[in-house]
Amino acid sequence: MTNSSKIFKILFYIAAILVFGIFLYSFNVSHPVTYNRQNGKANIKYEKAQVLEIKNNSLKQFNESKNIYFGSQQVRLKILSGEHRGEIKNVTNYLSDTHNVYLKKGMKVIVDIATAGNGSYNVTVYNYYRAPVQYIFILIFFALLCIVGGEKGFKSVLGLIFTLCCVIFLFIPMLYRGYSPVLSAIIMIIITSCVSLFLLNGKSTKTLSAILGTLAGVIIAGIIEVIFGHLAHLTGLNLTQVESLNMISNVSGMKVYGLLTAGILIASLGAVMDISISIASSVQEIYMSNPKISRKELFGSGLNVGKDMMGTMANTLILAFAGASLSMLIIIYSYNLSYNQLINMDMVSLEIIQGLTGSMTVIFTVPIVSFISAQITTRLHNKFNSI
Repeated sequence: MTNSSKIFKILFYIAAILVFGIFLYSFNVSHPVTYNRQNGKANIKYEKAQVLEIKNNSLKQFNESKNIYFGSQQVRLKILSGEHRGEIKNVTNYLSDTHNVYLKKGMKVIVDIATAGNGSYNVTVYNYYRAPVQYIFILIFFALLCIVGGEKGFKSVLGLIFTLCCVIFLFIPMLYRGYSPVLSAIIMIIITSCVSLFLLNGKSTKTLSAILGTLAGVIIAGIIEVIFGHLAHLTGLNLTQVESLNMISNVSGMKVYGLLTAGILIASLGAVMDISISIASSVQEIYMSNPKISRKELFGSGLNVGKDMMGTMANTLILAFAGASLSMLIIIYSYNLSYNQLINMDMVSLEIIQGLTGSMTVIFTVPIVSFISAQITTRLHNKFNSI
């Protein structure tokens, strides 16, 4: 590749990023969020504060090893941000099993400041100031990706950032504005899978094969969920936060009904993309080692690779859903529910549908991406290399 073509390629990428960024900005600004859960009764803001002094502790230690306390603390706080910055307030901090923020001198915390209509305000301790720890953790993660993965690790970081931007600034705003949840999910999946896979592998047959396999797998996930969700009478109305979602939909036009399907499509994307690129890469490597190999043999090789991944990937998905629902599983176990009640609960049915849909999608994706890779690699590999 000549220097002029490299410069043109870089300029093209920069222009594409700018155009997409401008689109996201205009899309979000032109339709601002109008839902206000406070209903105008009080203006609540969350600001940073620092503990200047612990004036009195009325605490009982609950667990010595975990340093957990119940009771209350009388503290002096200095507000560090917002319109009340620099002001000092005496605050009572209550510690219970649902709100347990143990304060120490010098600690930075987040407080909520509720301002009434007459201008008076009340300060309460909201939570620990965790942002710096999270920023450091994210930076360490990105650094490890770049150090261990090199150029591909850096491209993975870019792909991850792009995907997060699409979820936050495209997918969720589309849902809020009343677009079809399934259509919104499909649009986001197409954009993120194409960009992420192209970033990682460039212009190649394995990239094209992985993209087509990913899209086919996600479509299958949607079909499976629609069929079994309909048979099990599962809709967006079975979601745990449905009451809040319904209140938001009343002022925004959001369609709650399709959120379950959209969520399953998004959840299946990572696993499907992973297995698609793995099989496509394997098929391409096999073909490059032996260009005379037949498509049938390539298809069989892709299947063998997929079979090795199938069991572990399905197990990973089931365990991921189980881990996310661990608290629910413990509560269900402790209640000693009857089998008929347990198996027909909304939350249990949702977990079964979500877990098995992802696992079944992986199973169906293996032969599909193996076939696509075998066809595309044998037909287009030389053409891609000559471009």
